[in-house]
Amino acid sequence: MQRRDFLSFTGLTTAGALLPFGRSVAAEALLEPVDHARRRQLADAALATARAGGAQYSDVRIGRYLRQSVITREARVENVVNAESSGVGVRVLADGAWGFAATHVQTPEAVAQATRTALSIAKANARNQTRKVELAPTPALGEVRWATPIRKNGMEVPIKDKVDLLLSVNAAAMKAGADFFNSTLFLINEQKYFASTDGSYVDQDIHRIWLPVTATAVDKASGKFRTRNGLSAPMGMGYEYLDGAAAGKRALPGGITAYATSYDVVEDAVQAARDARAKLKAPSVKPGKYNLVIDPTNLFLTIHENVGHPLELDRVLGYEANYAGTSFATLDKRDAGYKWGSDIVNFVADKTRPGSLGAVGYDDEGVKTKQWDLVRDGVLVDYQATRDEAHILGHTESHGCSYADSWSSVQFQRMANVSLMPGKTPLSVADMVKDVENGLYVHGRGSYSIDQQRYNAQFGGQLFYEIKNGKVTGLVEDAAYQIRTPEFWNACVAICDERDFRLNGSFFDGKGQPSQVSAVSHGAATARFNGINVINTARSI
Repeated sequence: MQRRDFLSFTGLTTAGALLPFGRSVAAEALLEPVDHARRRQLADAALATARAGGAQYSDVRIGRYLRQSVITREARVENVVNAESSGVGVRVLADGAWGFAATHVQTPEAVAQATRTALSIAKANARNQTRKVELAPTPALGEVRWATPIRKNGMEVPIKDKVDLLLSVNAAAMKAGADFFNSTLFLINEQKYFASTDGSYVDQDIHRIWLPVTATAVDKASGKFRTRNGLSAPMGMGYEYLDGAAAGKRALPGGITAYATSYDVVEDAVQAARDARAKLKAPSVKPGKYNLVIDPTNLFLTIHENVGHPLELDRVLGYEANYAGTSFATLDKRDAGYKWGSDIVNFVADKTRPGSLGAVGYDDEGVKTKQWDLVRDGVLVDYQATRDEAHILGHTESHGCSYADSWSSVQFQRMANVSLMPGKTPLSVADMVKDVENGLYVHGRGSYSIDQQRYNAQFGGQLFYEIKNGKVTGLVEDAAYQIRTPEFWNACVAICDERDFRLNGSFFDGKGQPSQVSAVSHGAATARFNGINVINTARSI
């Protein structure tokens, strides 16, 4: 687990105290209904106060954020957390500058006072602002609703059933050879109401789920240990994701099971235990140049760090530098037709794909979400921008990628789902592998390191299999691949077709100061990269 994930993980697992005005609640309280009429009343109080105070524009977000986590290790339950946080955040544009304020007191009077505070902040900011905010237009939506299309609300599943599931998973893994095993179930439900002076009233009910597991095997003679994390993805789905349906998974070369729209956690836990023990005996990788066949469970992180983040417009412009800096992908590169990757490389941003972590109907500025190209036929063509950034790109509308992680946080540009589009020519993983003479087959998220411009990076993984003369052979250990972003994507020579396309993602993606977290998916099919430098991480200099 990386540092930014750890910080977010611990924030969720220390109950409601770390959520803004959050509180620990009984599990049953997570199912209490929302008073829709009252939310409209609060929104109208904010918008009326903003108009009376001279705002050119205002929006209000009334949010209820529900989080549940069940944390286990071997035969023990380590913690169960049910947390709720609710309140109102108001943003105003006055005299060409932004102001924001929030309150957890949900009365018309308190919301009006928060709006007056936001107005005061905006007018104070305007005195020091050299250029007025230019806000891209967006149509009035009226009253609209959107909900994650789930079949089973995880919040409705009894805690006992969740504990029983996790402990049975742990027991199966221990029986299969793990010395230690931990599993955690995360459920998130964001109930958000947005209203603006544009004439939009947006009600959304958003669900996400993640079940990470880790198996540890120990060589008791030497003290050496190895781990293998689960190969599932966090998803924008309901509890049905855990049904283990055969239709939602597929077999890959080397005996690996890929999970797409359904996760069999017991199956993966047993294999994780066996893999962790096999890694104890695996030889250390020989460093050098390899042809890499990279599974989506690993490639998603490379996409996230070296495509998604460097194409956030605020990083490109230097407005944002937290969590690994700005970006090498400056605007002049787009204008010059910068060759980001080979001709088969196409990256698409979207906030609409079903099952993805970032899927919503409307962003936190009331913009209807969509899909757009970032890299087309290997050429950089666009970035990710919000309403007040769109004009910088010459666009007349926002991309719809504004997000705030709480009612008490101001919304700003966050990464959309960024995906590598599958190949257009039929190609299976097995057919891709059989053409590789000397390569590595890479699975799972490992450690990583990126520079402050998102240009140089290094990525590990959970499993590295040798490929010799077109066949997947045994595991090797201590491997990591090094990249320069454009060189790596220009080395992409093949991408499997849409049958292999799968989502993975980051459940806790950090950005901003003060820090906010968001959840974002990255889709890909297995891809091949020729001549990539692989190092041995166990070697000492």
